[in-house]
Amino acid sequence: MTTELQPLGSGAMFDAIAPNYDRLNRILSLGVDQRWRRRTVAALALGETAARVLDLATGTADLAIEIAKQYPAAQIVGVDPSSGMLEVGVRKLAARGLEDRVTLEVGDAQALAHADASFDGATIAFGIRNVPDRARGLAEMARVVRPGGRVCILELSEPRGGLIAPFARFHVHVLVPRIGALLSGKREYRYLQRSIAAFPPADEFAAMMETAGLVVEQVTPLTFGVCHLYVGRVP
Repeated sequence: MTTELQPLGSGAMFDAIAPNYDRLNRILSLGVDQRWRRRTVAALALGETAARVLDLATGTADLAIEIAKQYPAAQIVGVDPSSGMLEVGVRKLAARGLEDRVTLEVGDAQALAHADASFDGATIAFGIRNVPDRARGLAEMARVVRPGGRVCILELSEPRGGLIAPFARFHVHVLVPRIGALLSGKREYRYLQRSIAAFPPADEFAAMMETAGLVVEQVTPLTFGVCHLYVGRVP
């Protein structure tokens, strides 16, 4: 059995941790990841329209399910490179009777198989840092969302200042990989600490969104800055 990590953001890497992914998310985030997701979905501001929404890096469909919950008239397409994660998502959708409203498909955020302006909004939670060419992924989201539609991005970050920063870094660099390996039996959770530390500061990432063609409307730190919500609009 190999102990090498799979390539950055690869579907194969997430296939390996798919069975325990949801449980570990709840434990490692102390449950606040669900609150972050609700806030991200609310930022789409779709109202009661029969909107079509794209959820990239949908994984086990947590965010797609929240979109369906908050916007009962919406149709959601979830895209992820990991077939293993999507298999878990399919079972969750079936348990909630959402198969007719949420469609899951294997795909690459850098080359979406969807037409220009074919969605009313797009989301990606804890996934943009895994896209090898982030600028290209952002440009693809801007391309497939109609003018006026919002792109809402939720991503983990490493606090760089303040009293909470040392504790947050200890959590990410020490606790996350150790608990992840203990509970899942996989070493892939070491990758998580590296990808968070390597993600650019909020202002730099917001500038990247602007370069990709989005008008940044909101950059909000969540839970002492361990996570950020970015809201962009397609002009």
